[in-house]
Amino acid sequence: MADGKPAGNADMVMGEDWTDARDPVDSELRSKREQRNFISLNRSPLARKIITFNLLALVILVAGVLFLNPFRDSLVAQREAALVSEAQLIADVFEAQLPADVVANLNSGDALDPDATLDGLDLDPGVNVYVFSTSEALVASSEGEGRQPLEGTEDLIIDDRSTVITNFLNSVWEGLSGLLGPKNTPVQEITGEDEARKLLSDALGGQTRVRNGNDGVGGIVFAVATPIEQNGETVGVIALTTVAGQIDQLVRSEREQVLQMFVIAILVSIGLSLVLASTIANPLSDLAAAAELGREKNARKMSPSRVRIPDLTARPDEIGRLSGAMRGMVSALYERIDANEQFAADVAHEIKNPLASLRSAVGTLHVAKTDEQRKRLLDVIEHDVRRLDRLVSDISNASRLDSELVKEDEEPFDLMKMIHNLTEYLGQQAAEKGVEFIKDVPNEPIIIHGLEARLAQVFVNLITNATSFCEDGDAVRIWARRRDNRVLVVVEDTGPGIPEQALNKVFNRFYSERPEQQFGNHSGLGLAISKQIIEAHGGVIWAENIRPTDADVTSEPLGARFVVGLPT
Repeated sequence: MADGKPAGNADMVMGEDWTDARDPVDSELRSKREQRNFISLNRSPLARKIITFNLLALVILVAGVLFLNPFRDSLVAQREAALVSEAQLIADVFEAQLPADVVANLNSGDALDPDATLDGLDLDPGVNVYVFSTSEALVASSEGEGRQPLEGTEDLIIDDRSTVITNFLNSVWEGLSGLLGPKNTPVQEITGEDEARKLLSDALGGQTRVRNGNDGVGGIVFAVATPIEQNGETVGVIALTTVAGQIDQLVRSEREQVLQMFVIAILVSIGLSLVLASTIANPLSDLAAAAELGREKNARKMSPSRVRIPDLTARPDEIGRLSGAMRGMVSALYERIDANEQFAADVAHEIKNPLASLRSAVGTLHVAKTDEQRKRLLDVIEHDVRRLDRLVSDISNASRLDSELVKEDEEPFDLMKMIHNLTEYLGQQAAEKGVEFIKDVPNEPIIIHGLEARLAQVFVNLITNATSFCEDGDAVRIWARRRDNRVLVVVEDTGPGIPEQALNKVFNRFYSERPEQQFGNHSGLGLAISKQIIEAHGGVIWAENIRPTDADVTSEPLGARFVVGLPT
């Protein structure tokens, strides 16, 4: 079975990817996955946050656009430019009808009939037109609200397309802007003529002027005044004002179009947020469910099956990294549990041997008849007690090693200086035993980063082991060489070497391959501890035999060699 489905004929499923169809962990995960919809917002705070923040950013963007109101400024500028052009065109019509040899007087109407001229023009229904004389008297006017739209231009007056949703949103925005915006102070209601008269003085001076004001109820009124000239002299003024609220209607129309796009953007944002939340929240929910299931399973002792973290490492994102890290962490945790269980079993086995020997010696001591027998039994008891004491001390050191390697801070130090200091003392011990000690290490410093005391423990163990296997006339050699980004430290001896079947076992806990006369003097943990320390520093250690030639692997070894490689 692979993930709860039968594997194909050519498929092979091994390791932690093997899934029993009756695995309660996977069955519960699958049931939770089936109960979950596309995305469960009520049970996924992360999904709610993703959707909320995406919508919040969109709302802030639209609110900023509506608050800054850039289309209003554009409409105002366009409207003012259009009014100026229209006013100048009307003034040109009046100037074209003025006689060249008679000075016109618009008050008397002898040279020109202003009312007839205005009636003959097709004027925009959105503007009011006023004609003033040089004495600022109103001689003719045309109100835009009473005109019919120009033929064929009905759709150009105003685009009032809207929807119920946009009308509602527009009302909400107007209410909020009314509450948060500055309070409008009441002003006196004015007419278009009043706005036009404010520009007469400048227009009579030969200038075209534009202004806008408020009609008293919030509507904007635009006014333009331009002179009517005859032979370079001003004989009247054409003034145009817009119908109150015309620009506000255009702004509302533009705002509703923005709101329509806002509604569409909200729907798209919600859909994309749901997809994004499902790709993030659902895998995280699976990872959390697997971890929680393992916690509950261990607490309640529901099942002995192992926790299986979903494999999402194929995803090229942080969730894939998280899945891989959690799977590696769980795998390392189970390896540590297995190692502790094996260590506990090995400890129990190793302690049973001296205890059995002690029990036998104590039992025999009661029936011993001679002093010689009692002395021999007491020697056995003393030897087993020392063996137990040494074994318990080594086991205690080995059990604390993991935590101490994590807690202690690594520092840079000179590896060659440390070896020089060690060999001075250990060389004397070897000489007392009749073993020649040879040191061949560089004089220049080699700086590495690590725990100096722990690495010193490794080399002390390797050198003392080599010395213990040597007899009078043998030799122990330690040498070091630097190779690119690593340093090799080698300890060699001319002892009996290591049995071929033991080369892969010498680093196992409690394994010892020693002569009978040294039985019980070593716990078999030294090389296992050394390997653990070297690997914690990112290095390697291995053992091999020294042979006269590599061509004949069956030849008798000339000694043993232990090689340590450390990164620099």
